[in-house]
Amino acid sequence: MFLGEYLHTFDTKNRISLPSKFRRSLGRVVVITRGLDRCLYVFAKKVWEKEAAKYAAQTSGTAAARGLARLFLAGSFEAEVDNGGRILVPEHLKSFATMKQSAVIAGVADRVEMWEAGAWKRYTADIERNADSYAEKVGDAK
Repeated sequence: MFLGEYLHTFDTKNRISLPSKFRRSLGRVVVITRGLDRCLYVFAKKVWEKEAAKYAAQTSGTAAARGLARLFLAGSFEAEVDNGGRILVPEHLKSFATMKQSAVIAGVADRVEMWEAGAWKRYTADIERNADSYAEKVGDAK
């Protein structure tokens, strides 16, 4: 399980270091894809294969299901983790998440998320401000 948040910077070749605590669980090959809330999702390849199969099954479904399948599948990118623990983030994904020089890398259960630092700060401030209300809504959904 991935937990915690870390601020890392991109090098001149669009590579970014993964937190050392995440590397072992992610393995030598990861898949990076567009995520919700304008962040990127990073999956271990085996976990991604299961996720991708779920979305692939929906490519002929409703317009919403097709759209999400395209969002997650079409822009995905397989990246090797180099000996320094870095991965290359392609420009189209970096641009989608509006990342420039740095990113917050956050552990979110079975995946890692990459956020533009300012967006992460705004997002978490909103969640913190509204946590009680969100907890009530989530509780009502059960």
